[in-house]
Amino acid sequence: MTKLFKYFLTLNICLLTNAVLAAEAATPAAEVPVAVAPEAVNATIPPFTVTLNGREELVQTDGLANPLVIISTNRGDMLVELFADEAPNTVANFLGLANGTKAFTDPATGQQAMKPFYDGLIFHRVIDGFMIQGGSPTGDGEGTPGYDFADEINAESLGLDKMMLLDAEGIPNPVLGIRSQNDFQQRVLIPFYQKLGITNQESLTARAAEVDERLRTMSVKENYEMLGYSYIAHVKSRAPVRGVLAMANSGPDTNGSQFFINLADTEWLTGKHTVFGKVRAGLAVLDAIGKTPVNTEARPTQDVIIQSIRPLQR
Repeated sequence: MTKLFKYFLTLNICLLTNAVLAAEAATPAAEVPVAVAPEAVNATIPPFTVTLNGREELVQTDGLANPLVIISTNRGDMLVELFADEAPNTVANFLGLANGTKAFTDPATGQQAMKPFYDGLIFHRVIDGFMIQGGSPTGDGEGTPGYDFADEINAESLGLDKMMLLDAEGIPNPVLGIRSQNDFQQRVLIPFYQKLGITNQESLTARAAEVDERLRTMSVKENYEMLGYSYIAHVKSRAPVRGVLAMANSGPDTNGSQFFINLADTEWLTGKHTVFGKVRAGLAVLDAIGKTPVNTEARPTQDVIIQSIRPLQR
């Protein structure tokens, strides 16, 4: 079980240094299971039946106008609903790359290309109980389509503005994924001291009461904003629960082509990655990919290939 670290102003106070405060969809940041509210089902939208992987599956979607795509892999197919109203730019980027109508920079040639981007790429990172990640044009987690674009996340619709950074005993909110005192320093204390202009122990000591009060009244949203995240109000966002597609990135507003699909609920990623779709059929394929043998870098020992991503033909 993850040890809980309490916030103490006098505990292991660190001097300020230049720190990289990038959020990653890399390693599960919490070992303690967390409760995530179940997804609401829109009862006004009738379900339909689709034949996938040789069997019929009943499919329930959230919106009649939401695009439906088939992610075909050498391990089987998954039907995905994309949330165009919740992440319009992200969905447009994903579809444009998938169907070959959006230009990208080919990392092999450095030239502009326009072809189905994902065809033939692999799920280069698989962590059982966490997620599978794909969309790297180089197949090793590196590479981009030659551009970045902004996150589409509404922190308030996720409730991050109501979640307190610390509880009454000074224990960090589980959504933060804090695992050690060093985590707390890097993700909370260093950016907070930078914001306040505190650069040495003397200035920290002089402002100790102010620091303590502000930390104990800070929301998770405010903490994430100090890390460089910015949020928008004109969309509705959803939590990164099992089965969702979300953009992988190297920090705020660094989305490109890489995405991941959750094998489990991942509360610690809430507010850091744009959720733009969800697997609606073919979850058995997702789980089977999650169980594939991997090497020490979490790469499958036998390639899991994305053969194509195309609209569902109905």
